[in-house]
Amino acid sequence: MKARLKVLGSQVLSSVDVNPATNSVTLLDGEVSLDDHQIDNPITGTVFGTLLNYIGELESLGDAVYDKPYGSPPIAPVLYIKPANTYNRNGGSIPMPKGLSNLRIGAALGLVIGKQAIALDEENALTYVAGYTIVNDTSVPHDSVYRPAVQHQARDGFCSIGPWIVDHHEVKNPDDLVIRVFINEKLQQENSTSNLIRPVSRLLADVTEFMTLSPGDVLLVGVPENAPLVQIGDKIRIEIEGIGNLENVIVDEKETKWRELI
Repeated sequence: MKARLKVLGSQVLSSVDVNPATNSVTLLDGEVSLDDHQIDNPITGTVFGTLLNYIGELESLGDAVYDKPYGSPPIAPVLYIKPANTYNRNGGSIPMPKGLSNLRIGAALGLVIGKQAIALDEENALTYVAGYTIVNDTSVPHDSVYRPAVQHQARDGFCSIGPWIVDHHEVKNPDDLVIRVFINEKLQQENSTSNLIRPVSRLLADVTEFMTLSPGDVLLVGVPENAPLVQIGDKIRIEIEGIGNLENVIVDEKETKWRELI
């Protein structure tokens, strides 16, 4: 499959052939495993997350969606930003903040924008997608979805992305992709983008009705319900059908690059 990736230390995206089944890359001298090469996250823009876009995720709230201050389920996409300090890569370590014992793993399909997107129609929305990537939208476990969750969502290293961007024409139907999460090689979560409340085209249309998405930006379609919890030492692998695998490990924050400067 045709894809683009960024070698660690470079700011340029390179076009390559990838094998999602083996998570390998074909270079001039043959096929190599990602275990042999350090690949940076392939992002050049801003990452926007979407809440409550899986049917089961919204249903799990029950009557709480009718509580104050809103009194009803959301009528527009509920968005948040994963800032640059959160960006991590395939094979990178995710820091467990001091005083915490668990983190929540958010397996998400990322839509990488290819051209400026303003007030899109559902019929042509997919033509604005350059490709698709895998995102581990990590967060501190919390219950509220109504208050800004910066301290829960925007910690250092809490947004692993990659290992590459699969070209849009390689994915026939982004609304029917199986997503699996393995913790220490044990399957802990399985869902599909067929369970989205707003399918990909509709989500793009609804979001760009009130904000512009620029080339390089990434829009996450959402995180399925029952997101698994992890502890220090756990190894995570997120698989999205036809795109590949994203792997990370949870470590004490004292062992990560973000704390080396303190």
